[in-house]
Amino acid sequence: MSRAVVVGAGIAGLTAARSLADAGLDVLVLEATDRPGGKLRSGEVAGVTVDVGAEAMLHRRPEGTALATELGLPLTHPTAATSRVWTREALRRLPRTVMGAPVDLDDLADSGILSAEGLARARRQAVAQPDGDVSVGDLVGARYGDEVVDRLVEPLLGGVYAGQARRISTRSAVPQLLDLLARPEVTLPAPAAGAPPVFAAVAGGMWRLPGALDADLRDRGSTEVRYDAPVTALRRTSAGFAVTTPAGDEAAARLVLATPAAPAARLLAELAPAAATELAGIAYASVALVTFAFRAADPGVAEALDTGASGFLVPPVDGRRVKASTFSFAKWDWVRDAGEGLLVLRTSLGRYGEEASLQVPDEALVRASLADLAEATGLAAVPVDAVVQRWGGGLPQYWVGHADRIARIRAAVAQVPGIAVCGAAYDGVGIPATIGSARRAVADLLV
Repeated sequence: MSRAVVVGAGIAGLTAARSLADAGLDVLVLEATDRPGGKLRSGEVAGVTVDVGAEAMLHRRPEGTALATELGLPLTHPTAATSRVWTREALRRLPRTVMGAPVDLDDLADSGILSAEGLARARRQAVAQPDGDVSVGDLVGARYGDEVVDRLVEPLLGGVYAGQARRISTRSAVPQLLDLLARPEVTLPAPAAGAPPVFAAVAGGMWRLPGALDADLRDRGSTEVRYDAPVTALRRTSAGFAVTTPAGDEAAARLVLATPAAPAARLLAELAPAAATELAGIAYASVALVTFAFRAADPGVAEALDTGASGFLVPPVDGRRVKASTFSFAKWDWVRDAGEGLLVLRTSLGRYGEEASLQVPDEALVRASLADLAEATGLAAVPVDAVVQRWGGGLPQYWVGHADRIARIRAAVAQVPGIAVCGAAYDGVGIPATIGSARRAVADLLV
């Protein structure tokens, strides 16, 4: 039986390993850290186990929900709570948009997010006809003006990529905008009654998904998952590849690199130097998540937080420390139930280029978050607990030209038979896209 080695036990690596095992290969997964999941991770705040990484996945793209169902994990969907934008000194309703591009200008006006001048410019919309790839900010700004970019596109893209709207590629991040904004009139039908939810999650936390994948792989006699096993080098052999770890070399006939771009670049430097150079050019943003638990019965807590909002986004133009807050207790019924009288929420800090702002003690991030929460909502209570999770270099940046870069990487890797690459750096940062990336890598290997 042929042996495959997968480097990385995030959702991409574990998915690739499962697909390789399904195809009849012996599989060894090597993970540098002590746990599976990558950016899907659990943490504990005031005795409540919650996600301290990704908390949801697209439901309308099937890979994530289908995989969870195959693994026997129960799915849940967000409540009816709605998001806000904290801008121009108030929490304002988020109008209907496609990643910040408004689809109903009257709805946009009613939200109060734009100034009178910004709204007037948005109504003087100009049809966008981009030539080639263009940033989301430039595309939307050409149609609706800079204020729409500053107060809607930036916070929404910041939530997904922690990136900058005038750098993020429309083709790679929001390709549907290319067609939508080329139309004389931008409209979308309201969601039909009974339409499936946009998002889903695993009840009890998204961290349960990699845990279930790990257990599934361990139940197979032909698969091994090894933690605290960093891969330091690769080299060609007559039988395939030698994969070097501190414990020695592992032989592989086929190899999947399911790591972020920088470690993949280092490992491919000798085998596929052109791919390594391109991978090294993918930038990453660092973020930090601060998870809080407040007693619902404490004075002023419910009045400040339990208002029907699922949280809020913050435009960078407003100069706040936090870029978003998710009221997890209001967004997910399972979080409210698990809290048993506690209201659990989290804040997010950090965008691309702001790494220095995160280089402070955890206590400083907690204080900054509490100050912004107090100003945004009026919350004055002392939390029961607060936990900081840092994701250094956690989010790849899909800059203009990203799709062409990925095509060049895959073409260069294909020149080395037996290797494939996958993960969040390639085809999408969301969980379903990452699963799809892993399955594409395996399909390439098994051709």
